Amino acid sequence: MIPLRIAPVSATLTQGRDTLPTFVEDILRAGIARAIAVALAGCTLGFVVWYGLLVPHLNPILANITLLLSVVVGPLTSLALWRAYAIYFARRSGVTFARALEYDAYTWLPFLGVWLTFLFTPAIAREARLVALAVALFCTLKVIIAARFNQTVREVLFDFLATRAAILIIAELAAVIIGQRAGQHVQESSDALLAVWGRWDAVHYLDIATQGYAGTDMAFFPLFPALVAIVGGVLGNHLIAGLLISNGCFFFGLLYFYKLIEHEFDRSVARRAIFYVSIFPSAIFFSAVYTESLFFMLTVASFYYMRERKWLLAGLIGGLAAASRVEGVLLVVPYALEWFAAHKKLDGAAIRSALASAFIPAGLAIYMAYLWVLNGDPLYFSHVQSHWNRHLAPPWVSFINAFSKIAHAVSSQTVANQLLEITFTVLMIAVLIFGWKRLRPSYIAYMGLSILVPMSTSSLMSMPRFALVLFPMFAILSLWGKRPWVNNLIVALFLPMLGLFTVLFADWYWVA
Repeated sequence: MIPLRIAPVSATLTQGRDTLPTFVEDILRAGIARAIAVALAGCTLGFVVWYGLLVPHLNPILANITLLLSVVVGPLTSLALWRAYAIYFARRSGVTFARALEYDAYTWLPFLGVWLTFLFTPAIAREARLVALAVALFCTLKVIIAARFNQTVREVLFDFLATRAAILIIAELAAVIIGQRAGQHVQESSDALLAVWGRWDAVHYLDIATQGYAGTDMAFFPLFPALVAIVGGVLGNHLIAGLLISNGCFFFGLLYFYKLIEHEFDRSVARRAIFYVSIFPSAIFFSAVYTESLFFMLTVASFYYMRERKWLLAGLIGGLAAASRVEGVLLVVPYALEWFAAHKKLDGAAIRSALASAFIPAGLAIYMAYLWVLNGDPLYFSHVQSHWNRHLAPPWVSFINAFSKIAHAVSSQTVANQLLEITFTVLMIAVLIFGWKRLRPSYIAYMGLSILVPMSTSSLMSMPRFALVLFPMFAILSLWGKRPWVNNLIVALFLPMLGLFTVLFADWYWVA
């Protein structure tokens, strides 16, 4: 038996290279049983890849050869990933490397359940669905274990679960007890409890994922529906896929937001910031089949890597943000401000980091190129906004139009909707005016542009939803929230409004 050398992770890493004896010693620190379990999980995944992707396209001889490779490469890959993650987790959580290995071994066990696909009929256990379920359990267990040892993950997970559970309960009760608004509405699922999450713009995203682009759907950017199409193809249900993507992105968006604000200020400010964004009145959209969660995660992550001076990652993630919503291209401005703040001289590293910013507009450019090929108009995503009475205009025109709609309204509902949109717009502007000194110029520039762009469409429609992803606003509110009376005021205003917006959304009333 190979003797186990008990040493800290840093000792292993300082050797400069990983040798086979070192690799074996490391994975055996958690015990042979756990190493075998992880290897079997890797063998399962290797077999699934071989059986699902390679067999249909290979002749019998090549199929047999690749089978042997898959059952060897799969376990080795899983063991290597297990070890690498344990090293990372030990560094971030402060636990020993051996303990990190022990706990993480349990996250690999769900993959063994994929073998059930060969014991039951496809109607009961389809391979793709079992793999998707195993991946979901794999990720969930990792988050639970991380929450056990890491305060940041624990606090984010608590806020995520508490607010999402409340929204889920309120939405479902509203759909059952109150019922949907009078009229004919799209039903994205025959299950009323599931259909409640497929309202308004969610219909467009689901249509794009199912049928591709057509008509006014081109106003909606492609990244989110593309992800829904991919995950939905595996699960066999695009609505469930959209819900998983939205809620998963929101969780990781909160993690990035917490770390970003903690980096700028301290843990208490970060704690309030993630809570405020979680209970914001329009936070219902973080759990629905909308792009808000994805966009929030990508923009905050891009900012996080700008502040960490990881320019390539910031640029790539910013490009994905620009492929999910047009406002993502605005990240070019904070990128430039942070770049100038970080580079005092123009050398090779500075030039390379500057070039990485080109990935941000590339996200928008790719979609424009697609629209150009599709219908000859690269700006069609903007031109089609006329369907909702939007067009380019000075920002004050949107206020004039909102008050005009109130003056000529024939129903109290129209008045209420316009007042809500005006109120949320004023809130964003007021926080910017009174709080701009509290944040770095890059945050303020991004916040100002993110308010200006939607206001320049001659309409304040959806402003409560645009405010939802305006993360610098929540950073400022969190700084103000150090005063107990301000914190109590914010919570007292946000929570009831969140409940109201959730009920309205669930019952097919326009919210934002």
